[in-house]
Amino acid sequence: MELQIIHSKIHHIRGERVILDFDLATLYNVETKVLKQSVRRNVERFPDEFMFELTQKEFKILRSQFVTSSWGGSRYPPFAFTEHGVAMLSSVLNSSKAIQTNIAIIKAFIALRRHALTYAELAQKITELEGKFDKEFADINEVLKWLGEENQSRANEIIALQTKDESPVDEPSRPRIGFKK
Repeated sequence: MELQIIHSKIHHIRGERVILDFDLATLYNVETKVLKQSVRRNVERFPDEFMFELTQKEFKILRSQFVTSSWGGSRYPPFAFTEHGVAMLSSVLNSSKAIQTNIAIIKAFIALRRHALTYAELAQKITELEGKFDKEFADINEVLKWLGEENQSRANEIIALQTKDESPVDEPSRPRIGFKK
């Protein structure tokens, strides 16, 4: 099963990465009704951190995002399964297709977690660099903030004036050419 397909079915709801019951039913190649019945028969295996049912408000927002017609699709709020809930589904839906699908879905969740950690590490490094260089360029940053984006060219002129008296590092000093007093 292709990871991109699974990634597209993972949503952020209530601060959790979840897959909705109708998407899981499609992946497992079963009807949503059958999936929900299996879960309801084994509800003790699915505590709140494994699965939760969307509220009517969340369901209404979700329906508007998926552009579902008022007479089509499910009329009941879907279940949202976390990574652990998906893993538990393999024991409820006992088929080779369900096991293979679960493995693919868990791999997708792991890949997302790795990407999130990579972004967190990058964000931390950027923050460290900003702290280091903000001290060195505090005056320039202050002028830029004071002038704002509208006067960016004026800010560049001020920076040029600040560095005007400094001679370039790679040029040797030369005698001045012109009239002498």
